Amino acid sequence: MDFSNEPPKLTVLLWGIVAFLAVVGLLLFLLDRLPIRRDRWLALLFLTPAGIMLSIGLVIPAIRTFVLSFKGPDSKDWVGLANYTWIFPEPETRHTLLNTLLWVILVPTVSTGVGLIYSVLVDRARGEAVAKSLMFMPMAISFVGAGIIWKFIYEYRPADVKQLGLLNQVVVWFGGTPRQWLLDEPWNTLFLILVLIWIQAGFAMVVLSAAIKAIPQEIVEAARLDGVTAWQNFWRVTVPSIRPALLVVLVTITIGTLKVFDIVRAMTGANFGTSVLAYDMFTWAFTFGDTGKGTALAVFLFLLVTPIVVYQIRNLRQQREIR
Repeated sequence: MDFSNEPPKLTVLLWGIVAFLAVVGLLLFLLDRLPIRRDRWLALLFLTPAGIMLSIGLVIPAIRTFVLSFKGPDSKDWVGLANYTWIFPEPETRHTLLNTLLWVILVPTVSTGVGLIYSVLVDRARGEAVAKSLMFMPMAISFVGAGIIWKFIYEYRPADVKQLGLLNQVVVWFGGTPRQWLLDEPWNTLFLILVLIWIQAGFAMVVLSAAIKAIPQEIVEAARLDGVTAWQNFWRVTVPSIRPALLVVLVTITIGTLKVFDIVRAMTGANFGTSVLAYDMFTWAFTFGDTGKGTALAVFLFLLVTPIVVYQIRNLRQQREIR
């Protein structure tokens, strides 16, 4: 194989690929021929590249972020816990934390509730596939794209001008006055939250719908023979039967909500009191150039997510033990 006429970087890359494939082929040959426990060595062989990439892309940056959170803005002088003690006394940061808490409370609960109700209503109904496809469609849109779409829906123009935003046009049709929906606190945060609910409700619907269809028909038929009403069947049969799926949906949406950034960035730029924790982390680190405070917020966000992840892991282990 002659790479002499190729550019130097391309030659090195090609020879590197060839060497990697040769090493992997040699290891597989030896594992197939040598009298050793091949299962462990095969697992080690295939997990090692993934472990190296995870270390480079996740573990090492996480450790570096944790270290930088104890340093000053220039990442040179050690300041101890100053970056962490700064988080709570700062009025703007407290407002950001309250906004984040509001997101975390409303988005998972409302999204899961809407998805559950929708799943029950369209289950085995005529046009079920079409109805579910329409509900799931927002999941195919990026957060930035969804933010732009809803920004047009909330668009404001003076009352004497033809309205571009759908919401203000509806208000005008009913004789009202157009409003600047994204400028008025605290309602603007609720209007941003509505966008994420619109997206995540489709995810909740898909997971919960699959869980509802997995409920054994014997249980449903037995409940009907006992004379339970539709409402009693929902609370006493459906909800308890899909409890593991409900927990998975709530935990997944909660973690995604804690990391929300794109919608706020695209719609308000975190102005008018709409900032969230992930956006403040970005702003302090990259806009203000204060790496210490930015990384401290990143670590704080990680600490908020960790208990939720641990709870989900324990819940999954319990389900496996029951099975």
